[in-house]
This record gives sequence, C-alpha cells and structure tokens, in this order.
Amino acid sequence: MTHRRLGVFARVCALAVLVGAGLSMPAFAHHSVSGQFDVKTKVVLTGIVERVDWVNPHIYVHLKVKDEQGVESVWRLNTVPVGMARAAGITKESLFAGGKPMKITIFPARDGTKNLGFATRFEFPDGKFIQTSPDRE
Repeated sequence: MTHRRLGVFARVCALAVLVGAGLSMPAFAHHSVSGQFDVKTKVVLTGIVERVDWVNPHIYVHLKVKDEQGVESVWRLNTVPVGMARAAGITKESLFAGGKPMKITIFPARDGTKNLGFATRFEFPDGKFIQTSPDRE
C-alpha cells in the first residue's frame, strides 16, 4: 500500500471513530435514572399489565390504572434491562401476572410527563415481590 493510500485509510478510520463516539454519547446519557425520574418521590400504582416491551436497553411495562374517579389511563414504565430482569427471576410472562392487578412502585418523570415512570418494585397478586432498584428511602 502506498503512503497516499495509507493516509486516506487513516483519515477514514479516524472519521469512523469520531462518528461512532459521537453517536454513542446519547446511549451513555440515557442511563441516568435520576436525570429523568424523581428518585425522591415514590408512587405505588395498582393496575393490570396490558403490554410488555421486552427489549434492550430497557424493558417497558404498560400498566392500565384507574384513578379515584374510575378514569383509566395507561402508564409507560421504564425498568431494568432484559439481562438484569432475567437475573432477578422476572420473565415477560410473569409481568402479566395472569391478568390480575399488581402493584408497581415507581419514580415519576422528573419533568412532569404524565403517566411515565421508572419501575423499582413489582408486587404480584400472591404478595410476592421483586425489587429491581435499591430502596432510596
């Protein structure tokens, strides 16, 4: 390979590294739970899981909840990655709780976005629970 070709190759590689690094920055930023969610406020929701997005980088649980007036809303709950869920004994099927109501403790969205939270504890209808985040009380 000539010096000229090596120079072009080196510039292309350097550009690829810079582009790759730039694209990966948002991936690092999105992992800040305390940046997106109010970790000083806990909310306990009771409802029925209607959908689970079993995806990386984080699982999303869609929980149908009724408020005091009986008005239904669906909460979108971010939680741990698939690998961590499996290690904790959580499966996609178990999150549906057989269609029965379950309690999920969350940190609400820091910016006030309605019906968005980070799930930290799943309490199943039989009383068993799985804590997916350290208790910050």
